[in-house]
Amino acid sequence: MKMVIAIVQDQDSQSLSDVLTKNDFRTTKLVSTGGFLRAGNTTFLCGVEDERVNELLNLINKTCGNREQIVTPVTPMGGNADAYIPYPVEVEVGGATVFVMPIEQFHQF
Repeated sequence: MKMVIAIVQDQDSQSLSDVLTKNDFRTTKLVSTGGFLRAGNTTFLCGVEDERVNELLNLINKTCGNREQIVTPVTPMGGNADAYIPYPVEVEVGGATVFVMPIEQFHQF
């Protein structure tokens, strides 16, 4: 048994949730915030049998695509904000950060 933790951009959250439900994966969704863009993310927790891990990873990969987005960086932490002039920059967003961890025990009551 494995615990798959997938952190996805909010824009992909509903699509991924629908795909996982359709393919009989049970998940728990948590609201989270990214560090770099300080944008909303959704973290999916999913307990999966070892033989279904690759299927789950493929669904995440297909559903959560990368895309380019123009963002204006937030004011820097510390320092003088009066001299800071934010310029829009193009960054790659989307995709998913996924952790796969072994589980010693799994109980469902």
